[in-house]
Amino acid sequence: MLLREQLDKLGLDYTITGIGKVNLKKTIPMEKYQKLTDTLNTYGIEVIDNQKNIMAQQIKEAIICMLHKDNSAPLVKVSAYLSDKLGESYRTLSQVFSEVCHISIESFIIIHKLEIVKQLLLTENVSLTEISYRLHYSSVAHLSNQFKKITGLTPTTFQKIALHRRSFVKN
Repeated sequence: MLLREQLDKLGLDYTITGIGKVNLKKTIPMEKYQKLTDTLNTYGIEVIDNQKNIMAQQIKEAIICMLHKDNSAPLVKVSAYLSDKLGESYRTLSQVFSEVCHISIESFIIIHKLEIVKQLLLTENVSLTEISYRLHYSSVAHLSNQFKKITGLTPTTFQKIALHRRSFVKN
């Protein structure tokens, strides 16, 4: 809504092709472009306009989609999934992602998986075994080791601290 409002305010001819994805039908003057980006930035909306940044964003979206899709879907290699979904070699995707985001695709996936683990630990009554299965970890030990390496806490300790904080805030 905000994006449409700003594009209309500048009198631009456009189509919106997805969530936050805009195709301008013709080149716009630099002055209008700068005004649009400045206005959107004040609302925390970043304009991504170069091919590498666009590709990195597409990789992020594909990974997030992959991590949140139906858990009963067959397990596929990340490299095959991304290559198939984005129509590029994994090598190219990996190089562009690392260059733009300053993190590897593997590290990005680990970080997002652990955010899902945190969410599940705090909002659902599921065991680490179930979480490990849902997120396609090879074992509970692997999940726990990765969690501790990144957060500094075991999943159980994280859960206890978070639940204690919640009860402390409520009181």
